[in-house]
Amino acid sequence: MVRIKIDDTLNAFCKDTGVYLEGASDAPLTSLTFAAKDILDVAGYVTGGSNPDWKAAHEPATPTAWAVNTLVEAGATMVGKTITDELTHGIFVLNAHYGTPVNPRAPDRVPGGSVGRQR
Repeated sequence: MVRIKIDDTLNAFCKDTGVYLEGASDAPLTSLTFAAKDILDVAGYVTGGSNPDWKAAHEPATPTAWAVNTLVEAGATMVGKTITDELTHGIFVLNAHYGTPVNPRAPDRVPGGSVGRQR
């Protein structure tokens, strides 16, 4: 397996998860990549909700979230988890522990929104 190197110039990825799931070969989404918010479980990894204290106090997930599993089975490779509002309490993706991702269209503004996208 060759791991895909991620360019995280936007500070969008959680640095402490190490999650990487190779997608199924010869499937419809083979060669595509995705990242999941740090609220979706991946078996064997702790879902931290972008909060290191929560992460330290919880056990690794047993099942993988349906959405993640469906994408991987369809061939997409999960390359990591992304920062979210701490424990999903907010709408601006401001995170005191991991920093705030950069808004690529307006770097002087917060990314905003559930998926870190502002129009």
